[in-house]
Amino acid sequence: MLASALAGILFYAAWGDLRTRTIPNWLNAAIVLAAPAWWWAGGMAPWPDMAVQLGLALAVFALFTVLFALGMMGGGDVKLIAALALWLPLTALLTMLFVMAVAGGLVTIVILVAHRAARRPGPPEVPYGVAIAFAGLWVIANDILTVSVH
Repeated sequence: MLASALAGILFYAAWGDLRTRTIPNWLNAAIVLAAPAWWWAGGMAPWPDMAVQLGLALAVFALFTVLFALGMMGGGDVKLIAALALWLPLTALLTMLFVMAVAGGLVTIVILVAHRAARRPGPPEVPYGVAIAFAGLWVIANDILTVSVH
């Protein structure tokens, strides 16, 4: 049930980012607020399991905040990646980040080609939330979340 709710939120985030180039804070907050229920349902102990998840999410947030500061990502993208990190054990998180990078590259190429073909001025805005959501859904679809979250 929780994984299905996460999938629905990710679809909504991708669609919204594609349409408006924004990921609402309330979507990221919903993912963050549901994570403890996911931990509890997975039988995670407060120490060290939940602490590790928090640490992973903080590390991911710090890393991608640097990319935001360099103008390479939007703030909603950074928050979405960090929120997803609360749900994923290390191996699943690494898989998600890899799939996100590949999908993000493909999305960027498609947007660049469309932008140039339409001869639009200025740099294009890449809806990177689409790649993030795709990667999160990839992890869910491959049953990584149904395996023990320890």
